[in-house]
Amino acid sequence: MRLGLAQTEPLWEDKRGNFEKAEYFLQEAREKEVDLLLFPEMSMTGFSMHPEKIGEERGNFATLEHFRERAKAYGMYVGVGYVEYRQPKSYNCYAILGPEGELLADYRKIHPFTFGTESVHYTGGEEIVSCRVKEFTVAPFICYDLRFPEIFQIASREAGLIVVPANWPSERREQFMTLLKARAIENQCYVAGINRVGRARTLSYRGDSVVADPFGQVIAKGGSGEMLVTADLDGKLVEDYRREFPAKKDRRDDLYMLHYMR
Repeated sequence: MRLGLAQTEPLWEDKRGNFEKAEYFLQEAREKEVDLLLFPEMSMTGFSMHPEKIGEERGNFATLEHFRERAKAYGMYVGVGYVEYRQPKSYNCYAILGPEGELLADYRKIHPFTFGTESVHYTGGEEIVSCRVKEFTVAPFICYDLRFPEIFQIASREAGLIVVPANWPSERREQFMTLLKARAIENQCYVAGINRVGRARTLSYRGDSVVADPFGQVIAKGGSGEMLVTADLDGKLVEDYRREFPAKKDRRDDLYMLHYMR
């Protein structure tokens, strides 16, 4: 399967402008025969703390409807971030759409970023979700989720690819890349981090989107500007490695749970 990471600089809180910008990435992805194209966290707005302005209500998800049509038009799987507006707090979401426009996965970010005041405006989701894309089971998480390895272990019981769309600032870029590789090694699966670039408010973003293989080796990496990063993934590699080096069989989840409950 060919994976594409759309390393973009979103126009701030401008969905229509970002819809137009996304078209260039969709076109390039089709030219490069990408099967699954992924955009960063809050793909069409930037990491906004104004859900009342950018959010979409159930039954009227404009971002999903737009990308349903684009996925169908390009015959491609597409991952896109959006905000589900709720009161008193909203959800930071990420969806994966199929080439027939079907909604395959719809994830609500489990860990809002308290340090960045996200938890003031957004509440955490409760479910780990996944879907089938070509030969892979794919599980999405979002940005700050990367710091919580437990959910990756749960997802990787089935998933051979875990994707992490992000708005991860430049000052912590080394942590982003290190954690992506660590999650790949721990879970014996591919892990892809899709980050934005540019500036928003007081923060700068350098990109550094990464695809790490099950051994933690970086097989594709973005630079500091807008670009499409591609990588070819091999589902059999995940299966063979897990069979030959069955680390998950040595996990002691019952024991871990006992300690968590204390």
